[in-house]
Amino acid sequence: MNDAMTLPRPLQILNGISALLFLAFAAFQANDIDHEIYHKASSLDAALWLAFYALIALLFALTFWRRPAPVWLLLAGALAFLLEMSRTGWGLWINLFGEKDFTMMQFQMTAEDPRVELTREFFGALIALVGVGILWWERRKFATAGDFRAGSEEKVDGSR
Repeated sequence: MNDAMTLPRPLQILNGISALLFLAFAAFQANDIDHEIYHKASSLDAALWLAFYALIALLFALTFWRRPAPVWLLLAGALAFLLEMSRTGWGLWINLFGEKDFTMMQFQMTAEDPRVELTREFFGALIALVGVGILWWERRKFATAGDFRAGSEEKVDGSR
């Protein structure tokens, strides 16, 4: 199957910028393994976030080059980000409604107060999920040859 996308120029530029932004987000994950910044830093956690953001960067790069993002990767990404949001949502809840004032500017995550890092991770997953949503919408609206819309339209009007 030779899928292609006919994106308007502004969306193609937006996809290129988004690819670069998510690539930068992936690069920023290197500081998450710095034990001087984060208490009990997790190399696995940093690697997973790097992979999450790199995946979204790759998918935006594909659409920049007029190739639709594979549906299975979009679904896998959406599921991963929804799981991450459910895992970190309690930190956002405590940050918003807990005894301490809301903040995202704490410099060091500690076991006693993990709400700042969890809030940041929640919003990182939300940003990535929005990216997946944009890619899904672009695929449905602008993919041409051999996409799932063409097959379903032919079946609806009875010509198949």
